[in-house]
Amino acid sequence: MKFVDEFRDRTIAERIIKKIERFDSLKVNLMEVCGTHTMVIFKQGLKGMLPKNVNLLSGPGCPVCVTSQEDIDKAIELARDRRMIITTFGDMVRVPGTNSSLEKEKANGADVRIIYSPSEALRIARENPDKKVVFLAIGFETTSPLIAASVMDAQKEKIDNFFIFSTHKLIPPAMEALSKSKELNIEGFICPGHVSVTIGSDAYRFIAQKYNVPCVIGGFEALDVLQSIYMLLRQIKENRAEVEIEYFRAVHPQGNIIAQQLISEVFEVTDVRWRGLGIIPRSGLRLRKKFYDYDAEREFQPKVKKGKENPDCACGQVLRGVKKPTQCKLYKRICTPENPYGPCMVSSEGTCAAYYKYG
Repeated sequence: MKFVDEFRDRTIAERIIKKIERFDSLKVNLMEVCGTHTMVIFKQGLKGMLPKNVNLLSGPGCPVCVTSQEDIDKAIELARDRRMIITTFGDMVRVPGTNSSLEKEKANGADVRIIYSPSEALRIARENPDKKVVFLAIGFETTSPLIAASVMDAQKEKIDNFFIFSTHKLIPPAMEALSKSKELNIEGFICPGHVSVTIGSDAYRFIAQKYNVPCVIGGFEALDVLQSIYMLLRQIKENRAEVEIEYFRAVHPQGNIIAQQLISEVFEVTDVRWRGLGIIPRSGLRLRKKFYDYDAEREFQPKVKKGKENPDCACGQVLRGVKKPTQCKLYKRICTPENPYGPCMVSSEGTCAAYYKYG
């Protein structure tokens, strides 16, 4: 099948690995900033194929994982209001808050529904005019255009019982925070393919220019990831720091202009808290003033105490790349996909889940 089998060719993979092995004089830390990349790396056993001088670090590329404890607690507080129908993507339901989870609240009678697109939440609002329908808007630049479109549709149709609780995050500011961090010496980024389809390669240019860190936008097959690593090593060897596109079959330098316009029309940039990274300036999205009527947090003002994370859970350090899941006290001992203590074990894109399933 075109664009699938040709990116899973063992012979080609072996050729790329041989090219990577030629850079044995370099000892480098490379970070993939995408949960899907993390899963591909572990599922395909790529770490075991790479020479020891290439150290792959998993970054904050899981939107569920980086949602702050405070935001999780606010979503739980909203679910406790029986006037509400809470709609969300599947992984969010099981993420532990300080004292509960949406899954537990659902078991206690809360109306929590798993959906697969924002349009489903809008449909539920149409069908339940006597209820307040809140969509937990989780995601990076990949999902925000769809959610922006749903808000515009709600306004156009004059649907007054539809709200979103925005916890949207923007990837480039998080990469900047990691580039400035003294905890790690990141010498190259494998940039997320899905996000880059929306924002393009130009959005990362300041990372390369300001911090001298090479970037390569990679696709999601094994050969994509291996080729991205080779391209990063070549930049490092040649003392270059540029933004290159390996995933050229889907990503263009300017990205998807229509999707960017949708985001810009509905949302404005704001400072937000990331789990493990703290508050990162201009790294989140909130509704613009003309869409305030659809802002669940502004409308219902859920009151919670400061989110308290489990002190033994290392999710924050895993998301920063300073710890591996195996270095967490809870990993596999009491924290498993069936009994998760942190979001990195809950999410299908979480690093701990990848380690557990494929490591």
